[in-house]
Amino acid sequence: MMNHTVHAAVKQEAASTNSRFALWALAVSAFGIGTTEFVPVGLLASVAEDLNIGITMAGLLVSGYAAGVAIGAPVLTALTNRLNRKTLLISLMVLFITGNVVAALSQSFELLLAARFITAFSHGVFFSIGSTIAVQLVPPHKKASAIALMFTGLTVATVTGVPLGTFIGQSFGWRATFWGVALLGVVAVAASALLIPRNLKQSQPAKFGDMLRLVTNKRILLGLAITALGYGGTFVAFTYLTPILQDVTGLKPGLVSIVLLVYGAAVAVGNAAGGRLANHHPIKALFWMFLAQAAILVALSFMIPFKAAGLIGVVLMGLLAFMNVPGLQLFVVQLAEKYVPSAVDVASALNIAAFNIGIAAGATIGGFVVDSIGLVHTPWIGGVMVMLAILLTAVSLKLEKS
Repeated sequence: MMNHTVHAAVKQEAASTNSRFALWALAVSAFGIGTTEFVPVGLLASVAEDLNIGITMAGLLVSGYAAGVAIGAPVLTALTNRLNRKTLLISLMVLFITGNVVAALSQSFELLLAARFITAFSHGVFFSIGSTIAVQLVPPHKKASAIALMFTGLTVATVTGVPLGTFIGQSFGWRATFWGVALLGVVAVAASALLIPRNLKQSQPAKFGDMLRLVTNKRILLGLAITALGYGGTFVAFTYLTPILQDVTGLKPGLVSIVLLVYGAAVAVGNAAGGRLANHHPIKALFWMFLAQAAILVALSFMIPFKAAGLIGVVLMGLLAFMNVPGLQLFVVQLAEKYVPSAVDVASALNIAAFNIGIAAGATIGGFVVDSIGLVHTPWIGGVMVMLAILLTAVSLKLEKS
């Protein structure tokens, strides 16, 4: 009997170790994808100067990518529903490598924007199926933490990938950054091939009727709107963080990479904390996160003209920027499990689309703000977006209790 118990414990420990390795493989891919999504934030000035375009036009590299994710995520997730999960993950990273190679070779802004749009397709499907794979690998009470671990790759990308990519771009030209990101994709393919199990649970192919039920379910639509507004608010300011730090705070370009590094470290801490806070009651945790996020964004407009206060504000913005991600993803997946259980993968993809609709909206609104009233006003306007998310979160909490 004791031997049987010991054998079971060893087997359970081995399964737990394999699950952790598989989650880290997902995180490696997320790191590459996160780097390519956000690295243009540090390269806007270089790209604008090299391709002879305005800084707001260069901002389309962020909002255009987000639009590609928003369009590609639900459509491609539904179309690839029958593919083996591991095969699909590796195929997505091959598409990712191809898109970044084309970006590195681009001699015109139009081709660069098209390359970014295509690369974005891999992003949307990866995070939608990655989230559903992550929760398969752990016990039920650790689901938000598993999603947070996968998204750690995305947050570490803002810690190291974005400032390192910015440094490479400033030192060797912005094209070198995209070559570096393509190389990250090769590492991600190897990690997925070696560490992701092949026998992952395959979702039932979603029927058109199920998808229609998803996009007409008021509770799920409310969850998607919360994601877009709550997450997207930060991007009104974050998209233009480099020019804000240089032109408003008065930092030299060399210091901006260091600030982005510190910002990214705060993002990583916030993401991990957000996963733990959201494990048991995601929507309640989100309400308090959004309150803090809105307050910091509004305060930042007053802090950013002063070096010390501005840097403190930027770090606090980073701490709260990704804290809501695990809770938002888990909340929408839980709603889908409750209302349309046959289309959980597609619901996950729709939420990834909502994240990126938020990014695109935030970046676009930020561009209008920069062109009309100035860089310093971007944070508080982002705060107004998050306030709308607070209102919708309160509505969702009330509906949950009724």
